[in-house]
Amino acid sequence: MTRMSEKGVEAVLVVVEATPKSLEVGARAAALAEEKSLGRVIVVANRVRGPEDLEVIRSVFPTQELVSVPDDPAIVAADRAGVAPLDASPDAPAVRVLIGLAERLLELA
Repeated sequence: MTRMSEKGVEAVLVVVEATPKSLEVGARAAALAEEKSLGRVIVVANRVRGPEDLEVIRSVFPTQELVSVPDDPAIVAADRAGVAPLDASPDAPAVRVLIGLAERLLELA
């Protein structure tokens, strides 16, 4: 992100998990994107295992738009089978959330 031009993009996705290192790196990335006015910052909370994970992530990103992707065994199963989760389990909770995110991003373009 430090090399991106000031032109910006429609959206900057900052993908984090509820771990200290992930949140630290994500907070730096979000701050840099906002400082450089690169675009709308959307925080993608990945592998959310429950309300506690979401609370921890929300505490680090209180004002940013947040998309919560649940921890989903269907994603792991598809990865192990070497297929796209969308093809293997299109109705899996995490896949539905990611489809919704993709649709929102297309609206921004």
